[in-house]
Amino acid sequence: MKHPLAAPALLLLALLLVALAAPWLVPFSPSEQLLERRLEGPSASHWLGLDELGRDVLSRLIYGTRVSVTVGLSVVALAALVGTLIGSIAGYWGGAWDTWLMRLCEVFLAFPGTLLAIAMVAVLGPALLNLIIALAAVGWVGYARLVRAQVLSLRKRPFIEAAVSAGLPTWRILLRHVLPQVAPTLVVQSTLGVAGAILAEAGLSFLGLGVATGSPSWGAMINAGRSHLLDAPHVAFFPGLAIFVVVAGLNLLGDALADRLSIKAD
Repeated sequence: MKHPLAAPALLLLALLLVALAAPWLVPFSPSEQLLERRLEGPSASHWLGLDELGRDVLSRLIYGTRVSVTVGLSVVALAALVGTLIGSIAGYWGGAWDTWLMRLCEVFLAFPGTLLAIAMVAVLGPALLNLIIALAAVGWVGYARLVRAQVLSLRKRPFIEAAVSAGLPTWRILLRHVLPQVAPTLVVQSTLGVAGAILAEAGLSFLGLGVATGSPSWGAMINAGRSHLLDAPHVAFFPGLAIFVVVAGLNLLGDALADRLSIKAD
C-alpha cells in the first residue's frame, strides 16, 4: 500500500469528528424512549434499530464515541505524563532512584492490570473520572519502563555528555535533548495505548464498572444487549462492531507509525 497511514489516520480523524459533532449528528435524543417499539430492528427511521428501552441505537452509538475518545485520550495523556516523568528520572539519574522506581513498577506489574483496574473502580465508584484514574494508574508502568530503557541508551551519547559538560541543568537536558529522541517511540506507544484504553473502558462498562448507569457507552450497550442476542441481535452487534473497527484501526495506525518512524530513523 502506497500510504499505509492513510486509512487508519482517516478513521481516527473521523472518530474525533464524530465525538465533537455528536449533538448535531444524532437523529434522535440518546435518552428518548419508545417503549411500544422496544427491540425493533433496523428500519428507515431508525437505521440501527432500537434497544431494550426503545432508544435509538445509532444515537447512543454516536454519543458513546464521546466516552471512548475521552477515556482513550485522557488515560493515555495521564499515563504517558506520569510514566515519562518516572522513566526519565530512573533512567537518567540511575542508582537508588532507578532501583526504587523500578521496584514500584514491579509492584504494579505483580497484579493483573484488568483486575487492578476493577478493584480501583469498585473502591472509587463507577464514574467516568474514576475510570480514567484507574486505567491511568494501571497504564503508566509501560510508559515508565519504555522511557527508562530509551534514556539509559541515550545518557552516555556524546551530545548528552557535551550538554552536561556545558553545565546545562538536568531538566533542560531532558526536555531539549533526551525527550525529543524518545518522542517517536512514545507516539507509537500512545497510539496503541488509546486502543487499549478504549477496549478496557468497554470491558469495565460491560461489567457495570464504567460510566454512570444509563450513559451511552459501547461496553454498557453490549451488556444490555447480551440477553437479546437471539431476538434482537442488533442491540449488541453494532456496539461490538464499533469497538472492533476502532481498536483494529488504531492498532493498524500504531503499526504503520512504527514502520514509518523506523524507516526514518534508518
